[in-house]
Amino acid sequence: MIPFVDLKTQYKSIQHELDEAIRNVINDCAFIQGKYCKEFEENFARACESSFCVGCSNGTTALELALFAYGIGQGDEVILPSHTFIATAEAVSNVGATPIFAEIENTTFTINPNDIEKRITSKTKAILPVHVYGQVADMDSILEIAKKHNLAVIEDCAQAHLAEYKGHRVPVGETGCFSFFPGKNLGAYGDAGAVVTKNEKIAEKIREKLNHGRKKGEKYSHSSIGTNYRMDGLQGAILNTKLKHLPKWTERRRQAAALYNKGIKNNERLKGHADIIPPIEADYGKHVYHLYVIRTPRRDELMQKLKENEIECGVHYPIPLHLQKAYAFLGHKEGDFPVTEQAAKEILSLPICGNITDESIQKVLSIFSIH
Repeated sequence: MIPFVDLKTQYKSIQHELDEAIRNVINDCAFIQGKYCKEFEENFARACESSFCVGCSNGTTALELALFAYGIGQGDEVILPSHTFIATAEAVSNVGATPIFAEIENTTFTINPNDIEKRITSKTKAILPVHVYGQVADMDSILEIAKKHNLAVIEDCAQAHLAEYKGHRVPVGETGCFSFFPGKNLGAYGDAGAVVTKNEKIAEKIREKLNHGRKKGEKYSHSSIGTNYRMDGLQGAILNTKLKHLPKWTERRRQAAALYNKGIKNNERLKGHADIIPPIEADYGKHVYHLYVIRTPRRDELMQKLKENEIECGVHYPIPLHLQKAYAFLGHKEGDFPVTEQAAKEILSLPICGNITDESIQKVLSIFSIH
C-alpha cells in the first residue's frame, strides 16, 4: 500500500533524535509551554524570516488569537476564500465576526484578489488569505487592497511552512498562522499551532490571551479575560527537532512534484488532451506541496482506480464552505462561486510527503496509464 502521508517512515528516520527530545521534556517535567516551546518559537520565527512566534494549541486557535489581537469581533466581517478547510471560517465565527466568502483563482486555487474588493463593506475589518496546498496567494495585490481600505491581513499559512513569495517566506505581510497537525509539512505528535508576526504588540496580546490573561511573569494576577490555548512542551520539543529536517523534506516534496509533473506530461495515454492537469506553480512563489493536487473531469473514476490498487488519495475539499450546512445562514446557493464549485468537482490529492520514494510515485503514475 502507498500511504497518503507516511509518518511512520518519517519517525523511524529520526527516531533517536525524537526519542531523546521526548525524554528530555519528561525528565525536566516541562509539560506546558516552558523552555522547549520557547526554543522552538525562536527557531521557527527565524525560519519564517520573522520577528516573533507564539506557540499555541492548534492552527484554529492560532487564527482565533490573531483575529482577537487585531481587535476583530462582534459585528465585523472578514473576507476569506470559500475553498479552504472549515477551520479558517470557524475562527472568524468563534471571535464573533462573520466570514465573507470570496472566489478563487482557477489555476492556483488561492483567493482571487479581484473578488476581494467586490465584497468589502463598511463592516469589513480584515482579509484572511489562505496559502492553500502550499502555494502562496497573490500577496502584493491583497496587501494593496488592504492598504487602500485600511484592513488587517492575517495569512492562513497552515499548509505553507517555508513557502516563499518573491523570495520571502510566509507570512509575507505582518502576521501569519500555522498549524502543526501531524500530517502537515512540519507536524507535531498531536495538535499544535503558532502565530508568527513582525509586530511585538500583537505577539504580546496573543501571549496574554492564550495564558488565561496573564502578562509575562504573572501567576495569580490576570490583567484580562483570557483562555487556555497554550502549547505543550512535548510538542515544542518534537517540532524543534523536526524543524532541522524541514528544508530537506521540503526539497523532497518539490522533487516529488516535479516527478509527478514529468510523468503526467510524458504519459502517452494523456497526450493531446487535458484529461489530467497537474498543479500550476505561480511564477511569483515557491510552492511547498503540502498537497499535490491534480484536476480531472473523471476524478471519481481515477480515485476509485487508485484505491483499488492500494494507493491512498483524497479530495481537499469536496464541499465549498459557502455550501456547507454550518454556513447556510449566510444564504449562499449553488452557482454563487462557479470557479470554486467546479474545482471541488475535479480536484484530487495524490500521495506526497518528505520521504516519498520514486518507486511510489511511478506506481501512482502507472495507474494513469490504465485510466
